[in-house]
Amino acid sequence: MIRLQLPEKITTERLLIQRLRYEDADEIFYAYASKPEATKYVSWVTHQSVVATRGFLQYAIAAWNEGMDYGYSIRLKETNRLIGSFGVINENGKIQFGYIFTPTQWGNGYATEVCIEMMKHLKNEKSVFRIGTCVDVENIASMKVLLKAGLVEEARLSDWMMFPNQGRAKDCVLFLLK
Repeated sequence: MIRLQLPEKITTERLLIQRLRYEDADEIFYAYASKPEATKYVSWVTHQSVVATRGFLQYAIAAWNEGMDYGYSIRLKETNRLIGSFGVINENGKIQFGYIFTPTQWGNGYATEVCIEMMKHLKNEKSVFRIGTCVDVENIASMKVLLKAGLVEEARLSDWMMFPNQGRAKDCVLFLLK
């Protein structure tokens, strides 16, 4: 397994991006994990209880330690309020990533800010040979974010991914960092 040397804490102009912790469970649940509008385009089922969020955090912490999946919370620097998360899946140097934000913070440029910063860190990893993500064709906002963060559309794929909160296979756009 190729391990990434990602920092546990990253700051941007407005945000604090740090490794997920067990203590984040309640905030994650109430900020976005329990909200159907926030979880529509993610690869995991909307959490029905804080217990589900705690189970996810157990996985996230173990996966970071094993070098497979690096999960970050995203907080407003000014108030320390949790507003989202960013995840990096490492498949021996092939990177997939995703992010989610609480709906009350959509449209503020935070996703773009986080993606730009995280792309810098991922590009600096010597063992990484590919960085990309797959987005539902209906998720126009995320596609705009990815383009602003320097990714390019590589392909459009029919019936490519099953988004569990939509219940059917969806067409996706594959984005790649060049």
